[in-house]
Amino acid sequence: MQQILSNPIVTGVISAVVAALMTLVVREFARRKGYVAKPKSDRWHKRPTAMLGGAAIFGTTLLIYGILVPHTFESLIIIGASSFLFVVGLLDDILNIKPYQKLIGQLIGAAFVVGFGLKLPITGSELIDIWITVFWLVGITNAINLLDNMDGLAAGIAAIGASSLAFGFIATGQTAEIQLAAAFIGALLGFLVFNFNPASIFMGDCGSMFVGFLLASSVLLGQTGGRSRSIFSILAVPVLILFVPIFDTTLVTILRKMWGRKASQGGRDHTSHRLVALGLSERSAVLMIYSFAVAAGALSIVVGTLETTQSLALIAAFTILLSIIGVYLSKVRVYEEKEEELASSNNAVFAFIVNVSYKRRIFEVFLDAFLITLCYYAAYLLVLGPFESSGTWELFINTLPLLIVLKLFALLAAGVYRGLWRYTSVNDFITFTKGVVSGSVLSVIAILLIYRFQNFSRAVFVVDGLLLLFVVVGSRLAFRVIREILPIAHINEGRRVLIYGAGDGGEMVLRELRNNPVWNYRPIGFIDDDPLKKDKMINGLRVYDSNGSLADLCDENEIQEILISSGKIPAETIKSLRAMCRESSIELKRAELRIETLDFE
Repeated sequence: MQQILSNPIVTGVISAVVAALMTLVVREFARRKGYVAKPKSDRWHKRPTAMLGGAAIFGTTLLIYGILVPHTFESLIIIGASSFLFVVGLLDDILNIKPYQKLIGQLIGAAFVVGFGLKLPITGSELIDIWITVFWLVGITNAINLLDNMDGLAAGIAAIGASSLAFGFIATGQTAEIQLAAAFIGALLGFLVFNFNPASIFMGDCGSMFVGFLLASSVLLGQTGGRSRSIFSILAVPVLILFVPIFDTTLVTILRKMWGRKASQGGRDHTSHRLVALGLSERSAVLMIYSFAVAAGALSIVVGTLETTQSLALIAAFTILLSIIGVYLSKVRVYEEKEEELASSNNAVFAFIVNVSYKRRIFEVFLDAFLITLCYYAAYLLVLGPFESSGTWELFINTLPLLIVLKLFALLAAGVYRGLWRYTSVNDFITFTKGVVSGSVLSVIAILLIYRFQNFSRAVFVVDGLLLLFVVVGSRLAFRVIREILPIAHINEGRRVLIYGAGDGGEMVLRELRNNPVWNYRPIGFIDDDPLKKDKMINGLRVYDSNGSLADLCDENEIQEILISSGKIPAETIKSLRAMCRESSIELKRAELRIETLDFE
């Protein structure tokens, strides 16, 4: 029996069951006593919801830890400090204490942890390491608190982070820590049953403070007793495990500062809210953020098994991807226009920041410099394998600055930096290809002249050129790809419209309608006179044959308007369209440089 109970999976299942039962009890208690979160303008939920769900997570974790988890000195310390943070959060839920009072409580908890010797051994200086650890503990605690902004988000992300941490404990053979992680994960999942959308209970500050602090301090368990492998693992692995709350907090803080808002105030401008503004449902937005957390957690496991240079390359690629997503999300409007104008008028540097970020050329140059480095490294890795010999590494390091300069110059000369990402087209592919090919040719010529191409592999430069073309094109298409992956905002709203003409003009009209939701149109499909185009698909919309009963087609699809996308339609066809639209009370418009109503007379 003892052997069964010591199994982490059994521990997690028991913890989940206990947490679910405790959550039911806490929810009933909160409703009866009036501990309910009421809807506010700066909060996401729209109906009164029970609070204090964190008490179920805390109670379950403490109970399972006391019964099934082997006690170590380090785990007792973090459980004690996390319990103190639970009390601080509970006081805030009941009494609504000041932000600085909560911060003092967090600093006391962090001081308790580092006072007993738990810290991140990064610099070798005990004083500096202590302050870094305190910053880590307080920062992650507040990051989880900020992340608790949508049903199931904070609990789910914490469970994913704790799972990644558990895999790290398994790799290092820390059995007691694995059991603690299992108990914690089970408590989160049991609570998540009632917290996932639509949530019937929130964890409150008592939950987010306890969960955030326990998660952040549990990271320290892998850095004590000589277990840590390198400075890189000390920094990279914990950051990746908790990448989502760090990313969300950084994005929110930067954007609120730009808009002249307080970073500490509540708001509906988090990553999850921006995804919903793009058209995702609440559940889909939360699940998408879960996927980011899973990817980051998986990466944290992989980097521990690779060489430092390979890990850095993977992390750099992942960071670039998330940065592009962050830039895209930052453009999503989450406040009313008047609010944004007021916020910007109160911020003296706002106009300058917006002007610089709008041009984005500096960002593009730095991005391409990173991409050139990654592709050159990946080419070496794919062709020659890991950098086992110092000579190969020296060749790479010595030639990298030269390649960056030459390839950036080639991209500039080819006109890569004259385009706008959102309008990237097939013609731009030719420009990108010219820039990449000319950059590769210049690089080969330079290395031939300087190094006589001794000890260099031709295959490396071929693979490097192909990889660079792929990532340059991919980065420029990123915004369009994100738009295709995410649903179109307000897709179920607007006037239902058919586009007459399934050619280049019709496709351009569709693109403009989708890029300008303020026009309030919802494209349903295309109509075309060419029978060969019947039932074909253009950007997800069906092409209908105009030779059938157009009136019946419009009636079946509840069409309110027809937009003519081509000027080559015969006058007789236009005349019959006018008659049909008049009889069916459908507006007929021509979509050219502007949309104008065709007169029925």
